Amino acid sequence: MNKVDWRIKGLEFVNCNCDLGCPCQFMARPTHGDCHAFAAVRIEEGFLADTRLDGLSFAMTLKWPGAIHEGNGEAQAFVDERASPEQREAIMAILSGENSEPGATFFNVFASTMTKMHDPVFCPIDVSCDVEGRHAKVRVADLVEATGEPIVNPVSGEEHRARIDLPHGFEYAVAEVASGHTRASAGIPMELNASHCHLSHLDIGPTGVYR
Repeated sequence: MNKVDWRIKGLEFVNCNCDLGCPCQFMARPTHGDCHAFAAVRIEEGFLADTRLDGLSFAMTLKWPGAIHEGNGEAQAFVDERASPEQREAIMAILSGENSEPGATFFNVFASTMTKMHDPVFCPIDVSCDVEGRHAKVRVADLVEATGEPIVNPVSGEEHRARIDLPHGFEYAVAEVASGHTRASAGIPMELNASHCHLSHLDIGPTGVYR
């Protein structure tokens, strides 16, 4: 492992094509047999070595023909256009998973399953995320639009709240579950409607999630 230290604290939005709750979170097969996902992070505080990343955002589109662990995936990264060359390099280094202990972070796990990496895009990224309220809006230039909203009880019409707690997870400690919508173009087009979405307070470094 490369010993360069890093840490990201911020807000995370994820929307995938699984049913609400996402069986992948429970070591089960994805709902439809494959996985299409969009993720975005707004860094509140972060660094890699001496490079600060505060206030920047990044996003990813991801696709696997089967379960994630079976590989043959493809991904594309989107990095905040406001980032300096050094900050761009730092974010891409974190996303590569090379600065994580093997299996310790979702960056490392996902990267190990990829066979195709599309060229990264440096563009405007706007991430608005209210984790506890289960509301989010994400816009990546004119390439991706995504939203998250509370799950609604089909009988009463009231908002339903559910959380996923992963004491040993490699992405988050606790995530709020929501209903997500994503429309993406660029390297990995996708359209997700009322499918699984989770929002979390991300706090992660090379050895995994800080708890």
